[in-house]
Amino acid sequence: MAHSTTYTVGFAALICGFWGTVVSVSYVNLKPYHVKNKRLDQQKQVLAVAGLIDPAKPPAETEINALFDKRIEAEMVKMGSADPVADIKPAGFDQQKAKKDPAQSSAAPPNSAKVLRLPTYGKIYKVLDEQGKVDSIVIPVEGYGLWSTLLGYLALEEDGNTVKGITYYDHKETPGLGGEVDNPLWKAKWPGRKVYGPDGKVAIKVAKGQHGPPDKDPYAVDALSGATITSNGVTNMMHFWFGPEAFGPYLSKIQKGQK
Repeated sequence: MAHSTTYTVGFAALICGFWGTVVSVSYVNLKPYHVKNKRLDQQKQVLAVAGLIDPAKPPAETEINALFDKRIEAEMVKMGSADPVADIKPAGFDQQKAKKDPAQSSAAPPNSAKVLRLPTYGKIYKVLDEQGKVDSIVIPVEGYGLWSTLLGYLALEEDGNTVKGITYYDHKETPGLGGEVDNPLWKAKWPGRKVYGPDGKVAIKVAKGQHGPPDKDPYAVDALSGATITSNGVTNMMHFWFGPEAFGPYLSKIQKGQK
């Protein structure tokens, strides 16, 4: 039996409404799990770049939570400032959301990392040793590669200059080329390098050629084969986030022994 146009449209609207409700309810119910998983992944990334866990064999969730609570202390820093901010709590702060909020960000100065907006505040992580003293510092970094914005962390020793580790947790670079930022062999070339040169300016770079060990070639990391644009993107983001507009003044104060 043929149905009228009114019936057909009404039936379609009913079905759409039903499934729309199902999707909405599912989103609301699953949101706490998404938030929890995002927080857990962030903890893993910070612990891994700090050398506290093996990213290839991460411990159980309860162990990660306990280790993070014991060894990691988050701190808020005003971009372009040397001092931490005590009246803004780091818990729940999302730097990616903040940069999209006009009330919490501003247009970034011209930069080769293609960062468009700069959050007013950034969240860094102080890594504590067993005695509770600062052992290293984890700094968030981001910048554009070939196809995407790369989001990651760079860990520095307590001197605020020597690289301890690097990791990228989100990008869409070409597998086998720019995607090699995930390769443990490439990431292993970073520890021991220096971010800043003797003049206090950012000197670290990802450059073509085979570079020596950190004691012989402290400022250069081998470029990713076949991925010049991604390699340049990594260099550019280091120069931006460790420069005067972002975390540079904060790290400069650490280097002078004032923290």
